[in-house]
Amino acid sequence: MKGRTKSPLKDKPLRNPGQSLEDRKRDLVLDRLLHPLLIALMFSVFAIMEIVRVMIDSPPLPWFWSATALAAITWAAYRVRQTQPQLKALSLAIDGEKAVGQYLEKLRTEGYEVFHDVCGSNFNLDHVIIGPAGIFTIETKLWSKPAKGETKIAFDGETLTAAGWQPGRDPVIQARAQASWLRELLKESTGKKLPVKPVVLFPGWFIEQAAGTSREVWVLNPKALPEFLKNEPIRLVADDVKLASFHLGRFVRSSAAAPT
Repeated sequence: MKGRTKSPLKDKPLRNPGQSLEDRKRDLVLDRLLHPLLIALMFSVFAIMEIVRVMIDSPPLPWFWSATALAAITWAAYRVRQTQPQLKALSLAIDGEKAVGQYLEKLRTEGYEVFHDVCGSNFNLDHVIIGPAGIFTIETKLWSKPAKGETKIAFDGETLTAAGWQPGRDPVIQARAQASWLRELLKESTGKKLPVKPVVLFPGWFIEQAAGTSREVWVLNPKALPEFLKNEPIRLVADDVKLASFHLGRFVRSSAAAPT
């Protein structure tokens, strides 16, 4: 997508449980551990250089070290400039997942169990909800919106375009693969073939779907999801909701406990 863009989120997501403690822990690691260690390492390098210079009776080499420092500064500046877009994209994605996750938590009052960041092998499901209407894998796409002009995503049941731009990596294909993976995982674990539907959510975008669009995959703004769920027939009884939630919860905990 060309031209200036802006975040589709109007407000920052609310803070998560324990986030203040996580912030304090991160600051403590940086201030009390990493910074002192870097300073100690820097002076240790200087000391070793001086010891080696005395041992081999070498004269000072100011021009050599100046050139080395300049090369290091140039490399560091290049890495910082190269990394900034990635950090910006990650920050935007994190905000999107938090905002959608906090929105999905409201579905608990409607009888849904909510899971976040379910990790598979080299991929993850952003969210999973399990309730009366079935099981839904949810892929969050926080795409930057154009600063001016159309902010509409068109979906024809197979492919989608955002403000006339077609993404290189199709999120619909990704969502279908995720739903298939979870369906097989729960089948192996529970012995039942449970209904799993893929959902792609685009916060901040207006979604336009062609008449007769297949409902095999839902492509929605998050605000539309509760109404879609209400219009679905009951597919899971309470016991099946508990069964699927128990087995998925056990998988999530075992994955988190597994060594990396």
